[in-house]
Amino acid sequence: MMSRIRYAALGCLLILSTAQPSFAGSVYDYTLPSIDGGTLDLAAFKGQAVLVVNTASQCGFTPQYDGLQSLWETYKDRGLVVLGVPSNDFGGQEPGSRAEIKEFCSVNFDVDFPMSDKVVVRGDNAHPLYQWLAATLGASSRPRWNFYKYLIDANGQPVAYFSSMTRPQSSKITKAVEAALPR
Repeated sequence: MMSRIRYAALGCLLILSTAQPSFAGSVYDYTLPSIDGGTLDLAAFKGQAVLVVNTASQCGFTPQYDGLQSLWETYKDRGLVVLGVPSNDFGGQEPGSRAEIKEFCSVNFDVDFPMSDKVVVRGDNAHPLYQWLAATLGASSRPRWNFYKYLIDANGQPVAYFSSMTRPQSSKITKAVEAALPR
């Protein structure tokens, strides 16, 4: 009888331990594939605020690249990193290769902020960074379309998210960025 209770208890523990994914402590614990090849280690941004944005080249929100570049230019010397994360998850609006995406962003928007290679940002196969963001900020923070924005403070913790409708240079974002910058 005792052995059945032990096995049942062990089984419950195994189920509980696999049901809850383990997440890192900060954004700096994650890596992304780089648009330039290799790995983009987010630890390189330690001590800086990071605005993570899932992007797409063929979306109605694609002109937001201009605002993201402007935000980057305005705040990079004060400790903000804008990080573009291309994704083809919404309407197949990012079909290109990493070289095509990089060229598109450079030629059309003069983008020079860091970018990852294409990743999945939603669903069960979402990149671990996006799973962590949803677990930390809540299920309602999951991206619903391209150009969802996540603000990470200088301690590597997510502090806000913004929908696709929120333009990068809106007062809502700039106020949040200024509050998240390193002191």
